[in-house]
Amino acid sequence: MNGDILDIRGLGKKYPGVEALKEVSLTIRGDSVHCVVGENGAGKSTFIKILTRAEERTGGTILFKGREFRPRSIREAMNLGISTLFQELNVVDQLTVEQNLLLGREDTLLGVIRRPDRNRRLYQILKDFAPDIPLHRRVGELSFAEKQVIEIVKAVAAEASLLIMDEPTAALSQKEAGRLFELIRGLKQQHITVIYISHILDDIFAIGDYVTVFRDGAIIGTARVADIDRPALIRMMIGKTVAEGYVPRKVDRQEVGLEVEGLCTAKLREVSFRLHRGEILGFYGLRGAGKSEIAQALYGLDKILAGSIRLGGRPVRFAIPRDGLRRGVSLVPEERLAEGLILKLPLRPNVSISNPGKISRLGVVNGRRERAAVERYVRELSIKVTGIEQRAGTLSGGNQQKVVIAKCLNADATVLLMDEPSRGIDVGAKEEIHGLIRDLAAQGAGVIIFSSEYQEILNLCDRILLVADGRIIKELSNSEASAEELLHAVTQTKRLKP
Repeated sequence: MNGDILDIRGLGKKYPGVEALKEVSLTIRGDSVHCVVGENGAGKSTFIKILTRAEERTGGTILFKGREFRPRSIREAMNLGISTLFQELNVVDQLTVEQNLLLGREDTLLGVIRRPDRNRRLYQILKDFAPDIPLHRRVGELSFAEKQVIEIVKAVAAEASLLIMDEPTAALSQKEAGRLFELIRGLKQQHITVIYISHILDDIFAIGDYVTVFRDGAIIGTARVADIDRPALIRMMIGKTVAEGYVPRKVDRQEVGLEVEGLCTAKLREVSFRLHRGEILGFYGLRGAGKSEIAQALYGLDKILAGSIRLGGRPVRFAIPRDGLRRGVSLVPEERLAEGLILKLPLRPNVSISNPGKISRLGVVNGRRERAAVERYVRELSIKVTGIEQRAGTLSGGNQQKVVIAKCLNADATVLLMDEPSRGIDVGAKEEIHGLIRDLAAQGAGVIIFSSEYQEILNLCDRILLVADGRIIKELSNSEASAEELLHAVTQTKRLKP
């Protein structure tokens, strides 16, 4: 498509006491990938909800393909040509690929589903995008990336002209993300425009044609990706320059906090390492390499088949997470929403639940002591909340992550395991959390970072252990490490034979 596909003028959205969008004006060119970035709470989500009719605007105009765009429902917005690929995919794991593709598009006669010729186009689209995904395969057996392909095929088959992608690579490996980028380039060739929302700035420079920055409900600016660099983009997002890079630290190598020898589980093979007090140790590898499994084994979530763990020089074995918490080992899990927080409960019990003995006597909770402890963490970690009774589910991603960290600190952790600590949070929140990690290490805690983001590992960690196929394949000091070496090592390793 030549020219502009979407023309937005003076778009506004007001909630009681809050102006979420302020006179937003933006033009999206056809056959392009237009990236949208900004911190949590900047207005990106509200903007997308209005485009998909999940929310109704309170002001402004939208022209889609030259015509006034005012759908009455999400379904009508899709029928007009705007589809969305959300972080939480809209697939049914119990159904086959074919059944998922046809879901909501079934042609029936007297209640019996038919297979009309028009479905052949749907199958052809899948064959074009992913010939290796069979129609009869149950979707629950597919990877997250393959499920995304199913969603993209459904959007293309619905004749979408504009596809909105919300954090599409947040749960993908580097290889899977590369495949997604190829699919997106294919969409452009089919004259499908993409609005691409991501916190991962590398994605923007890999796939974007244009980038628009939101801050505080307003657009700060739009630029061609080819005309802007990473520091300038970050400065637009948070209003200041962020110094990215490792800050050299002195670590006492004499005092070992955690020692692991020959650790084996169903997925791990002879994992051995030492963590010194005050050290930030990084485990880097692609998704599925075994990083998370190491964290889970240390925390008592996976059964240990062989090997030993020593904490402060003494042998330990954690059958359940509570055993680890009592000995000062805490975990910030990869899936904070599903595993780290009770979203329907306030911030207060989410933090205090990790150490009930701190706030109770003979089973009776001392409310004053609990509130004082939680309010202290809110201050120290700069958690942005209306109060400690605010529900955890209503917080931004960065503040939710800080609540999980507060819960770990409340457990008096001396060894802190952090699995993908900055996944799905914006640049500003990431900088704050990285600062918290450095502060914790400076105070004597041993911190282990498990991450598939090489830049995070290089910026934070004193030593780096590379993981592939359930084993440690190499150890590097930060001064020896580079992005090229990390990526080369974890992608070139041959798979172990079972």
